[in-house]
Amino acid sequence: MTIETKVSETPDRKAAKAALATLRAWAQEATSAEVAALDPAVARMVNGAGYPAFNRIYPADFTGGANYKATLPDLQNGPSSLIRGAQQLIQHVGISNFRLPIRYHSRGAGDLQLETSVTGSVSLDAQKKGINMSRIMRSFYRHAEATFSFEVIEAALDDYKADLESLDARIQMRFSFPMKIESLRSGLAGYQYYDIALELVEQEGKRKKIVHLDYVYSSTCPCSLELSEHARATRGQLATPHSQRSVARISVEVLDAEGCLWFEDLIDFCRRAVPTETQVMVKREDEQAFAELNAANPIFVEDAARLFCEQLLADARVGDFRIVASHQESLHSHDAISVLTQGDTFAAQSFDPKLFNTLFHVG
Repeated sequence: MTIETKVSETPDRKAAKAALATLRAWAQEATSAEVAALDPAVARMVNGAGYPAFNRIYPADFTGGANYKATLPDLQNGPSSLIRGAQQLIQHVGISNFRLPIRYHSRGAGDLQLETSVTGSVSLDAQKKGINMSRIMRSFYRHAEATFSFEVIEAALDDYKADLESLDARIQMRFSFPMKIESLRSGLAGYQYYDIALELVEQEGKRKKIVHLDYVYSSTCPCSLELSEHARATRGQLATPHSQRSVARISVEVLDAEGCLWFEDLIDFCRRAVPTETQVMVKREDEQAFAELNAANPIFVEDAARLFCEQLLADARVGDFRIVASHQESLHSHDAISVLTQGDTFAAQSFDPKLFNTLFHVG
């Protein structure tokens, strides 16, 4: 059968309808192979002529054997000819925020099982199309039942580096760590929760173990304190200094040779440096004590960074470190911030534009 239809150079709806009728008329006499050779989107418009009728019922009992699975397409492991964009090394490819319960040792309270958010990534060579993301999860799950240590996380990293044939890799684990804290005077106690992240980074054959901790404290402005006292002394005017909730993110490289650096140790460093940690359980006597504690420890954001630094420099278990502090001002409509780094690990010319927005404790 020969069908000739003249198609307008600028087809309208009428011309499109005529073209579809022509296509369907052709399909009535075409072979299955001829229809299959069409663009799939075009083939679907011929009302099934020469086109297979697919089963629309989910085959719950079908599993597929090894031979069948070997035929499944795997675009991410395809040839470099499938790469879109520049054939460039990608430093990190992986998955973020898959969650599972992990057991952690604590310094004095035995093991704690905590919900943990895991991020895993590997480097991707310029000639590789991509990675199979699920392999990172499978590698991590093989070690998830063991109580956490950096040795366990290293084993997981070794596994998925091997699975994905990658040179560099990173695992980060985030969780909320509870510690029972006593009030200042009343004898009450409650749980303080600390945002902690653990990171194992391998780059160019070198591994670094890193712990990040967010420490939340109150900062009383020394200048405001002096001005308030001046008003009282010279004019008998009642005045109060401004203070605000503040956050310091402490990031430290953990050195192997000097013994275990417990989460609680890092928290203790922070408390010694800046003792005005926000309180959990408070009665009136505790609130008064906290006001006195703040007055005894007025602090600028620059002071905070240097006081935290003093504690970290004094401990042989700590290598390179970074301190990012944010005093979320009650006087100003902006925050006061400081950043102090020691060593090459955390040195940077540029910051993530949203970095300081993340130093915010919502309770």
